[in-house]
Amino acid sequence: MSAASCLLTEDQFLCSICLEVFDDPVAIPCGHNFCKKCITEHWKANAPCQCPNCKKDFNTKPELHVNTFIAEMAAQFRRSAQQKESCSNPEQEVNEPRNVPCDVCTGPKLKALKSCLVCLASYCESHLEPHLTSSRLNRHQLIDPVENLEDRMCERHGKTLEMFCKNDQMCVCLLCAVLDHKTHDVVPLKEEYEEKKAELGKKEVEIEQMIQKRRLKIQEIKHSVELSDENAEREMAEGVQVLTALKESVERSQVEFIDTIKEKRRKTEKQAEGFIKELEQEISELEKRSVDVEQLSRSEDHLELLQSFPSLNASQSTKDWTEVRVHPPSYEGAVVRAVSQLKETLSKQMKMFEAELKSVQQYEVDVTLDPKTAGPYLILSDDGKQVKCGDEEKTIEDFPERFEVHSVLAKQSFSTGRFYYEVQVEEKTAWDVGVARESINRKGKITLCPQNGYWTIWLRNENEYKACANALISLSLSSQPEKVGVFVDYEEGLVSFYDVDAAALIYSFTNCSFTEKLYPFFSPCLNNGGKNSAPLIISPVNQTE
Repeated sequence: MSAASCLLTEDQFLCSICLEVFDDPVAIPCGHNFCKKCITEHWKANAPCQCPNCKKDFNTKPELHVNTFIAEMAAQFRRSAQQKESCSNPEQEVNEPRNVPCDVCTGPKLKALKSCLVCLASYCESHLEPHLTSSRLNRHQLIDPVENLEDRMCERHGKTLEMFCKNDQMCVCLLCAVLDHKTHDVVPLKEEYEEKKAELGKKEVEIEQMIQKRRLKIQEIKHSVELSDENAEREMAEGVQVLTALKESVERSQVEFIDTIKEKRRKTEKQAEGFIKELEQEISELEKRSVDVEQLSRSEDHLELLQSFPSLNASQSTKDWTEVRVHPPSYEGAVVRAVSQLKETLSKQMKMFEAELKSVQQYEVDVTLDPKTAGPYLILSDDGKQVKCGDEEKTIEDFPERFEVHSVLAKQSFSTGRFYYEVQVEEKTAWDVGVARESINRKGKITLCPQNGYWTIWLRNENEYKACANALISLSLSSQPEKVGVFVDYEEGLVSFYDVDAAALIYSFTNCSFTEKLYPFFSPCLNNGGKNSAPLIISPVNQTE
C-alpha cells in the first residue's frame, strides 16, 4: 500500500465540489466520487439529481454509501501529507487541532469530535450522538479530543483525576484526596483550572506590557544616539572652526579632537547597539512566551493546562530596563584639551568670544516677572526683577496661566526677531533658566524639554550643569557662571546661553521650530533649608568697552 501511495497525487483524492481531500467519499452511479456531504448539499440546491462532472441525470436520487476503499486511501494520503507538513514546519503542528481517531469505529477510524473523561473514550460525530441525546450520558464531561486518556486515570486507584492538591501542586482522584491528601487544600480540577487560566490572562497582559516597555526603550535609545550624533556634529563643526584658525600649530590638535569625538560617538553607538540587541532578544523571547501563554490560556483541557502551567509560570530572567540610559557624551572636554596646549593663541580666540557676546548683547530687552504665572511658593520683588522660593505655600488666586511648581514667566513675549537678557545666579545651588512657548502645560509635574515647549539649562547639586534637551546633556564648564545670558533668534530657531563673566558660550539649541510666542522662563528651585535661598535676579546688561 505504501509503495502504491507514493504514485498517487493529491488531485486523485480531491472532491471536485469542495476541492479538498475526500471526507466520507461516495461513488454515484456514473462512477464519479464526491464527499458525501458535498454531493448531498449539491443535490439539495440543484434539481434534478445530476452528476456535477459529467452532467448525467438520475431519475431517482441514488442511495449513497461510503466507499471504504477510497476513504482509507484518502485518510492515508491525508496522514502522509500532514506528516510531511509537520516535518517541514514543526511549530505549525502545535497550533493545529489534534487528529484523534474515534475509539468506537470498527472500519476506517473517523476523526473524533470529542473525548469523554468519564468513559475515557473519543467519539466521532455519529458515535458521539448518545452523549448528546441520552439523559444518562449527557452528564458526562466532554472535552476537545485528546489522546492517551488512560493518562487521566489515577495509577494507584484507577479513578479519574478530577481534583487538584494545592499543597503538592498535583492532580489527584477522589480517593487520593480522602486518603493521602486529607489534610491538604484540595479543590475540584475545574476550580484550579479557572484560577490558573485567570493567572495566565494576567501574565499575558504583563508580558505584552514588558514587550511594549522594551520597544519604547529601543526608541528612547535610538533617539539618544541621534542626539549624540547631532551634538557630535555641532561640536566638531565649532571645534574645527576654532582650531583651523590656529594655523599649522593647531592641525595636530584638530586631528586629535576629531578622533576623540568620533571615538566617543562610536562607543555611544556601540553601547546603544548592545542595548538594542539585548532588548530585541528579550522581545523575541517574550513574544514566544506570549504565544505559549495565549495558546495555553485558550485550552479547555484542564489537565494539560495544570500540568503545563508550572513550567510556563517559571520565572524568566528579564532585565529591568527602567534606569538604563544611553547618555550622550560630553564633547566640550575634547575642545578644552585640544586648545589648552595653545594658551597664547587661545587667548586671542577668547577675545573672539567676547566679541560674539557683545554682538548679542545689543539685542537686550527689558524683562520683568509676571506674578500671575508664579507658583504658590515663589516670592517676587516689587519691581519684578527678583524671584526666590519661600518655605510656605501662599493662598493666591489660581489663574489658568499660573504654575503649580516653582516656576514663573516674564510678562514680555516675543514672536519675531532677536532678544537677549541676563540672569544673576550667584550663590545658588540649583536653578532653571531659558524660554518657553505660550501653550506649555503649567499644572502638575513638568518635564523641561523642547518637545514640551521648554528650551532651558539648569544647575543641580551646586555643580551639575545640564542642557534640558529631549535627553539631558551634561555640560562641562571651566568655571561656575555667576551671570547667565540668554539669546534667542526667533527666525533662525536658535537659543544660546552664555557665561557672561567668562564671555563663553555654555550651550546652544539649534534648528528649533518656533510657531508661538516665547516667554523668558525662570525657576529658583526649592529653598533646600536655606542652602538655595538666594534669588534669581534679572540684571541689566553692562557692556564695557
